[in-house]
Amino acid sequence: MSNPETDPVEPATQRLGHQLRAEVLEPLKSSFVGKDEIVDLLGLCLVARENLFMLGPPGTAKSALVQALARQIDGRVFDYLLTRFTEPNEIFGPFDIRKLREGELETNTSGMLPEADFVFLDELLNANSAILNSLLLVLNERVFRRGRETRALPTLMVVGASNHLPEDEALGALFDRFLIRVNCNNVSDESLGEVLAAGWKMDSRSEAHPADITAEDLRALQRLVPQVAFEAIRPKYVELVVKLRSAGVNISDRRAVKLQRLMAASALLCGRLEANLTDMWVLRYIWDTEDEQELLASLVSQALDASSDQERAVGHPRSLVSDAPDVEQLEADLSRAATMLASADASDRSVLRDRLTLLTARCQWVVDAQQRNFLENKANELWRSLDAQT
Repeated sequence: MSNPETDPVEPATQRLGHQLRAEVLEPLKSSFVGKDEIVDLLGLCLVARENLFMLGPPGTAKSALVQALARQIDGRVFDYLLTRFTEPNEIFGPFDIRKLREGELETNTSGMLPEADFVFLDELLNANSAILNSLLLVLNERVFRRGRETRALPTLMVVGASNHLPEDEALGALFDRFLIRVNCNNVSDESLGEVLAAGWKMDSRSEAHPADITAEDLRALQRLVPQVAFEAIRPKYVELVVKLRSAGVNISDRRAVKLQRLMAASALLCGRLEANLTDMWVLRYIWDTEDEQELLASLVSQALDASSDQERAVGHPRSLVSDAPDVEQLEADLSRAATMLASADASDRSVLRDRLTLLTARCQWVVDAQQRNFLENKANELWRSLDAQT
C-alpha cells in the first residue's frame, strides 16, 4: 500500500484523479442526462489511454459527449463520419504538394486525426480496407504510418460509434481494438423533460470555461498507470477471466493483459496506486454481443461481492452499481439455451452447463416473486433436460 508521507507520486495521483472526476466528469453528467455510465467509461478510457465503442442509434449525444469532454480540457478534436467510400486523405490528411514536387511523400496533417487529442469516429464499422490498416495502428500503437513516414500520435483516446455490431469478419480486428463497449440509447420517456431542459440550457449559455486540467496533466496521469500495484488482486482477476472464458466470453491473452490498464485507471481515478477487487467492475463492459451483457453483469457482480468494506469505501462509484436482472432478457437467454440444447454435442453441453449455472443465479435476484418462480421453473426444466443428455 502506498504511503502518502513517503511516496511522492500519490499526492499527484490523488490530485489529478480526483480533479478529473470533480471538474470534468461530474459536470458532464449534469449536462448530459442519463449518460452517467458513459461519462464514467469515457473517464476510465481517457486515463488508461484505451478506446471506447458506443453502440446506439443516431441522435443519442455520442459525438456531443466527446466534444464536451474535449472542451473541458481544451483538447483538440477530430470528429468524422465514416462511409464505405471514405479515403485515407479524409482522415489523415492529403500529401503535402510542395514536398511532393520535391519528390518527398509527406502528409499535411493540419487539423486531421494525427494532430488530435480526442478522436471520434462515427459509423466506425463502415471503415474500408483502404484505411483499415492505418486505423489499426492508430488504435493499437498510437502510431501513424504512411509509406516511409512514421510518427507517434498525441491521441489521448479514440471513441468509435455505430448503430450495429460488426457482421463482416474483416472488421473483427477493428472492433477488437475497442476494449470497452457500452450502449448509448435514447433516455426513457420519464427523463425526456430533463433532457429537453438540459439541452436548452446548453444551447443558450455561453461557452463553458475549461477545467483547470490540461491534456498534459492527463498524459502525466496516463504515465502513472504502469505504477499501479496488481499483486494483491491478480489471483482473483485470473479466476474471473477463467470463469468468463468457461462461460463462452472470448478473452484473448492480449485482451486480458490490456484490461489491467483499465483496472489501474479505475484505481487512479480514486486516488489509489494499488488496485483492489472493486476495480474489476470494468469487466462488465467487455462484451462482444449484446447477449453477453447479462452474463458479464452476473459474473462480475459475484466477483465484486468478495470485496471488503474497506475496499468498497475507496472503490470507484461505478463498482457499487448493481443493476437488477432484466426479466425479458433472462427469459430470452433461457429460451436460447433451450434451442442450443436441442442440437448440442458434448462440448456444447459443457458450455451450456456453465451458462445455465449463471442464468439460474440471476433468476434468484428477480424481485417479483411470480416472475422469479416462472424463470426458475424454466431453468429447472432445462437442467433436467441437460442432465438427461449426459
